[in-house]
Amino acid sequence: MRILLLGASGQLGHELTRCLAPLGELTTVARSGHHRALDLSRLDLVEQLLGALDPELIVNAAAYTAVDRAEDEPEACSVLNSELPARLAARAAASGCPLVHYSTDYVFDGSATVPYTEESPTAPLGVYGRSKFEGEQHIRRSGCTHLILRSSWVYSTHGHNFLKTILGLAQAKPELRVVDDQIGTPTWARALAQLSAAALARLPDRAAWQQRGGTYHVSAGGEPTSWFGFADAFVALARERGLDRPLARLRPIRTADYPTRARRPAYSVLDNGRFERAFGLRVPPWRRQLRWCMEDFVPMPGTAGGAGAQRTAAAGGR
Repeated sequence: MRILLLGASGQLGHELTRCLAPLGELTTVARSGHHRALDLSRLDLVEQLLGALDPELIVNAAAYTAVDRAEDEPEACSVLNSELPARLAARAAASGCPLVHYSTDYVFDGSATVPYTEESPTAPLGVYGRSKFEGEQHIRRSGCTHLILRSSWVYSTHGHNFLKTILGLAQAKPELRVVDDQIGTPTWARALAQLSAAALARLPDRAAWQQRGGTYHVSAGGEPTSWFGFADAFVALARERGLDRPLARLRPIRTADYPTRARRPAYSVLDNGRFERAFGLRVPPWRRQLRWCMEDFVPMPGTAGGAGAQRTAAAGGR
């Protein structure tokens, strides 16, 4: 099977590169890195690439993810989050090629008090969330066979994300203030990539895609936490692993004490039940995912690290 992965240099794309390779002949595309170089905002070039490669599966991990900057760059955000998925979906519909696309908790307004299901009403708060929801809608309207996988609070040891930022600051400052009234479940990019690959392995033919295709939530399981709770958990793990620098004290604050250009959902918990039932997979709780991630990022003294990849894969099956 010829697989085309777009956005391979991002934190999710980086993990998908290794997870999708066993499923077929993989071509990875990104603006930079050890991939086929392409500016994905050049939709004409994307269409040329699709024509040249004629993929049998398209996986789109490309996105404009600068949530605050999106408020001032709505056109650039729309190209990657709305127009690119539309072009990919049109090609997928015309060729009969399935499309996998990643979306976000930001399609919701965060006013819920129980986990969001796939049928929950959408109400994005800002440019980023609206653009991601528009991308979803383009895919559904195209009629192509697809999986739309919504996740939340994605982090990794690769790229720019909350975990790496906080760990860096925690080694440079005596105290850090972290928001404690936004609630969600942090999702390790590798776990999301492995669950994606495991789900694809359960779609062997067109009939299976017709039966199981659609929109699913794939975010970490476990008791929800706040950004403060997440930061406190991984700083504690870093201390446990003997990180050789002093780490900052963490202080919880309210969202109102840390104003940002874009509004964030106050509640971002997604219900994974539909995905788990459809594919016979269990999404590991966020604390377990974090511990596996930290084994790679800050190995215990006297170990080589790297155990996280195998353990997450083992945890994927029911």
